[in-house]
Amino acid sequence: MSAQALPADAARRGLAPQPGLAVVKLGGSVVRSRGLSAWLDVIAASPRPVVVVPGGGALADEVRAAQTKLGFGDGAAHRMALLAMDQLAWAVAGLRSGFEVGDTEDALRRTLSQGRVAVWAPYSLVSNRSDIPQSWTVTSDSLALWLGRRLGAECCYVIKSIERSRAQFSAEQLSRDGVVDEAFPSMLKEAGFPVFLLGRGDQAALAASLSAPGDTACGVTID
Repeated sequence: MSAQALPADAARRGLAPQPGLAVVKLGGSVVRSRGLSAWLDVIAASPRPVVVVPGGGALADEVRAAQTKLGFGDGAAHRMALLAMDQLAWAVAGLRSGFEVGDTEDALRRTLSQGRVAVWAPYSLVSNRSDIPQSWTVTSDSLALWLGRRLGAECCYVIKSIERSRAQFSAEQLSRDGVVDEAFPSMLKEAGFPVFLLGRGDQAALAASLSAPGDTACGVTID
């Protein structure tokens, strides 16, 4: 399937931005890793408002396997993968006090206004949208950018269980390599904010960047 750009939502333009907001996408493999606790410690200590977007992880992998075996369509798989993200949102939020699950923009904004870390459960907000392709071209990677646009985020950090070998990455190459989904390059062009890739052991880089809004010292830009 070819990548598709997600159309801009006109209603989004009327939403107030959230000053300093950072979206942190935690890859599903990161959620299962030994480094998860250290990542959550950095997020909990952030002086900036943070919305966490967990991937679907092993639960989404099970959806892919079940689709291959049973043959149900992409629409069903799309909704099942969103529910996988919902489940990991509850898992992540259950690991730290001060983390709260939100399934709507209002719920996420309310959590942020209370000085808490918001963790997004996307099913309610995304499952029935006609402007989001219901296929594997769009996964939690692109949905993190989509949410960031709607909330007026200043930046997004995409955290993967990879070893970074350079300071700058091409979204197209990352997509071809299967690090991010097919729609990600198109979504990145529409995002309107910088997006950074972090890998194993990069907790200190995230902490430094979250502590200095506007600072790109973590040096892992996706273009």
